[in-house]
Amino acid sequence: MPPPRAVVFDMDGLMFNTEDVYYQVGCEVLRRRGHEFTKELSDAMMGRPPQPSFELMIQWHSLDDTWRQLSMESEGVFVELLDGYLAPMPGLLELLDYLEQAGIPKAICTSSSRNVLSAVLSRMEMEPRFQFTLTAEDIVEGKPAPEIYLKAAARFQLRPAEMLVLEDSSTGCRAAAAAGAFAVAVPGEHSRGQDFSVASLVIDSLADPRLYAVLRADGGE
Repeated sequence: MPPPRAVVFDMDGLMFNTEDVYYQVGCEVLRRRGHEFTKELSDAMMGRPPQPSFELMIQWHSLDDTWRQLSMESEGVFVELLDGYLAPMPGLLELLDYLEQAGIPKAICTSSSRNVLSAVLSRMEMEPRFQFTLTAEDIVEGKPAPEIYLKAAARFQLRPAEMLVLEDSSTGCRAAAAAGAFAVAVPGEHSRGQDFSVASLVIDSLADPRLYAVLRADGGE
């Protein structure tokens, strides 16, 4: 592809180690109900907005809660755990610096709520570094539907194909690819076994030289 005219970041598991935090949250929420949070359930929920994620948890364990009750409880546990767990993923800070030096605008498109996004970004004083952010409240259909990335392209006033999207989950990559963006998968510990066949490129981390080659469109030269 030509050099991308904008870069869009997923947040959880891509920018920060919040998938680790979410796993602890799932364990705690289900422990309170006498159930276990398994990797299979975690994989099924990963990358999806709150409503379908928690509806899946309810179906999985035949819970009596509503998805909103689980979502509110989980957000509370999440924020309590953040200060002890939160860290940027390898290569994130250097990549943000590079994009700013290159004059490439950037945004965040997350399936998390705006409360969660604000709780995470405020701890890193990072929100001002992005042109805009889109969350679960800004869309009707969550990932793997392409809506959030189509909205991002419209906000940038670009064709989706002119955007590079960074995702750590199969669900997110499917959304980016369906929108027509250049989808780059960055599998993490919690998503490494997922199917990333729709991705245009699969890399090891945000520090991977192959990502910078695409950003420069130099083929790695």
